[in-house]
Parts: sequence; C-alpha cells; structure tokens
Amino acid sequence: MNTRPIRFFFRGQIQEVRSLPPTTSVLRWLRESADACGSKEGCAEGDCGACTVLVGELDAQERLQLRNLNACIQFLPMLDGKALFTVEDLGSSRQLNPVQQALVDCHGSQCGFCTPGFAMTLQALYESHQAAGTRPSRQQLADGLAGNLCRCTGYRPILDAGEQMFERPVQRLDTSAAEAALRQLREDAPLAYEAFDPAQQAPRQFLAPRSLEDLAVLRQQWPQSRLLAGATDIGLWVNKQHRDVGTLISTLQVAALREWRAEPWHDGQPGLWIGAAVSLEDAWTALVDRVPALRELWLRFASPPVRHAGTLGGNIANGSPIGDGAPALIALGAEIVLRLGAAQRRLPLQDFYLDYMKNALQPGEFVEALHLPLPGEDWQLRGYKIAKRYDSDISAVCAVFALRLAQGKVREARLVYGGMAGIVKRASQAEAALLDQAWDEHTLQTAVAALPQDFQPLSDLRASAAYRLQVAGNLLRRFWLETRTDSPLPAARSGLWWATQLGRDGQQPVTGAQP
Repeated sequence: MNTRPIRFFFRGQIQEVRSLPPTTSVLRWLRESADACGSKEGCAEGDCGACTVLVGELDAQERLQLRNLNACIQFLPMLDGKALFTVEDLGSSRQLNPVQQALVDCHGSQCGFCTPGFAMTLQALYESHQAAGTRPSRQQLADGLAGNLCRCTGYRPILDAGEQMFERPVQRLDTSAAEAALRQLREDAPLAYEAFDPAQQAPRQFLAPRSLEDLAVLRQQWPQSRLLAGATDIGLWVNKQHRDVGTLISTLQVAALREWRAEPWHDGQPGLWIGAAVSLEDAWTALVDRVPALRELWLRFASPPVRHAGTLGGNIANGSPIGDGAPALIALGAEIVLRLGAAQRRLPLQDFYLDYMKNALQPGEFVEALHLPLPGEDWQLRGYKIAKRYDSDISAVCAVFALRLAQGKVREARLVYGGMAGIVKRASQAEAALLDQAWDEHTLQTAVAALPQDFQPLSDLRASAAYRLQVAGNLLRRFWLETRTDSPLPAARSGLWWATQLGRDGQQPVTGAQP
C-alpha cells in the first residue's frame, strides 16, 4: 500500500499535510498549523457552529459546490481532494464583503465569538441563492442558521443582516483557482495516509477507496477497522471520549455509494435507492420531494452543517434508538442492502436492529444502500418529533406512522417509534389493534391502550418514562385527527408551530400534510 500526504486547496494553493495524526480535526489544523484563528472552538461536538467553514467539491458540471460544515468534527484527511474556505477568505482588510458589512450595519455581533460561524453560514446561503437567482425568506434564513448558536446578540439583527446582504452589489467568492486545483487533485491516487499518533503511541491509518470493489476488499482485509462517513459521531468519540478509533476506512470517496436514484420496488411500484454515503441533506431532500409529509422531520433533523457532513447510511448503521432516520425509513417499509466482498444481501430495515447498539452486520460486511418503496395515494403518513428545543435537538420521542386505508378501514399499519426502547421499534400490539378496523376514535383508543404492551421506556434527562408513554399516545391521536375519514384537521389546527404562523415559508399549510 503506497501512502501519500493529504492534499487539498486552501488559501490560493494546494496544501500538503504529512505527519499529523489522521484524527486531527480541521479546526485544530487551522488554529495550530495554518495560523488561521478566525474559526473558533465552542463545543467541539458540532453543536454551536462557531467553527463553521465552507468545503467545496466539483459537481458534474465542473462547478464548485460549497457546503457549510463544522470544522471541529471533520478529520483532516476528509479534506483530501477538496477546497477549504474560512472566515479569513471573506472580504479583505480594505473592504468587507456583503455578508460582513450587513452584520456590521445590522449590529449582528456583540461578544463576536460566534460571529465567524454565522458569517460562514450566511456566506453559504448567499452563494447558493445567488447561484440560483433567488432570495431566501426570513424563515429560510432561520432554518439555514439552525446550527449556529448565539448567546448574547439575539437572532433578530442576524436575520436582518441575512436579508440585507442581498441588497448590496453582488460579490461572490472567487472560486476559479479552487476549481482548477480540484481538477488537478482529481488525478491523485486514492488516499492512503499513515502518521504516528502520540496519544495512542502508535501509527494510525486513513484509507479512502474510490470504488465499491476496493472498499469491499479493504473491509474484508481489515474487519476490525472503523468505517467513517461524515464523522458526526466518530468526531465526538475522539474529541469528547478520547477514544482510539484505530484504522479508518472512509466511504465518502466511493462514487457508487454517493448516488441516489429512482429504483422500482420489488412489485414494480415507484421506489428510491439511496447509497450509504449520500449526505443526510441530499438523502432527505430526495425523500421529501417524494414524501412531502416528512418535510418538518427533515428540517428538524440535526442542523444544516451536520446534515451536510453526515450520511443517511451512517445514521442507520449507527443504530441509535433516538436517531430520526430509522423511524421514517421503517415506516416506509425500507430494506437495507448489505455487502460482504462481492456478495449482496437485503434485510427489512426493522430486522437489522437486534438490541441496543447491536445490529445484524457480519464481520467485514458494510451498508451499501437503502431501498424503499414510495407510498401510494391510499397511504397516510406523518412524522413527528418531540424534543426540548425545536430546532437541532435530540429527540425525546420520534414517531413516524404509515397506514394504508381502503373503504375506511386500516389494511396495513406501521407505527414506528424512536426513543421508546433500546432500538427503533414498531408498536406491534398497537398495529394489531388497528388492522381491518374502521379508522375511528374507538379503534384509536384501542391502539393507544396497547402501547404500554409494546414499550416500557426509560427515564433520562430528556424525558421520563411516563411522559414518553403519554406522548406516544398523544402523537397517535394527532395522527388520527389529521387523517381521519371524517373532517381531518389541517396541520395548522393540529400542531403548535403551525397554529402560531401560516407556515415556515409564509405559505398557507396544505391540508393533511406538513407544508
């Protein structure tokens, strides 16, 4: 195996890193090696956004696509072949750019610690909307800033700045040099990087294959290695738990794993294939385009920087009982596609989880994709999330329900809950109470009464067991109110958020679906 340095574009040229441990964070490299201290460390877990940077890759049209990421939980080898921009790349010492000037004019900063992160997120929004020729609504700006926390300024002047930056003459980042450099870097061999890690007193490796076949071979050769996607979990293991993660094999350079496409289901009905390394943002966008009822769950799934870095396959493989991806996919009837060498096998996703943080993966096996059918017109589906904070928070209870109704009766039911057991789990007893019954209040009450047979949740810092059970029943009732055959309630009548405003983009909510 021929090793080589990490190579990426930064500050007008290709940078090479040869001797730092593979788990060195991008933020640490910026502050300690690159003399770029504008990006701040607030939480070291991807929660506060003070370290936000922009990372660029070439798209199919050879244009640089920029996404805002948390530098504190991105490992340096993950930048290989990419472009990095920090707050120092905005404007100049002589003239602020539109984002910076708007923050100044709108008094969008007090202590200033979080400001570089806000500026970078606003720059990402500015670049994407200028490229599309659009202007974001105030709510879209708020959604985009959900991963940036400020404790002293307040969000009103920051949102004002987000609106005002579009009133100035257009001044986008000059990405021509980065695009040329990335075309050059594309000729490099796949990354195989090795360096001594003083914390572990041993050399550590980072491997980034580019083909599915090479990944399969490496995974079998190194069955005890750690597969790495977006590092939104593993980055915390290193930063907060100081764990030795051993050899890392990245899935992010495997082109076949980064594809999603329309793929018919086994019976020929429309379906969706999502590669394991498709980002959370892209995967949820594709899913919500086809299943609009899941839009609110998507907006509340972590923050934009985390969704840009993390992958849906990684979220599913992680198997957290409070993960928000598995409830939606299980409710849709998804299967997980697993690969061991050249062999492929498929499991219903609900059968993949065996016990708390235990799954059906065999040694050397990995997640290749997720395949799911799209619900037809006879299906009713909703997703709900209960957390202490509305945006960017971990669920106390996540529930996704899917019913197939015919002649006013329930013909199929999938009631899936996260946060109620050691794994994401279907409420089998409650489902049984629904089958072949009229979708009326009596049937609802019977199903709610069966929930304690399905779940005996734990009490923890997010919620008590009694609260979780009550919420589980309340959410099922809300689902019935929104989908009952007689006078279903529009979302504006059934949800607190929608009752207080017209909708997240100022539009009247659509009856029976989250707008």
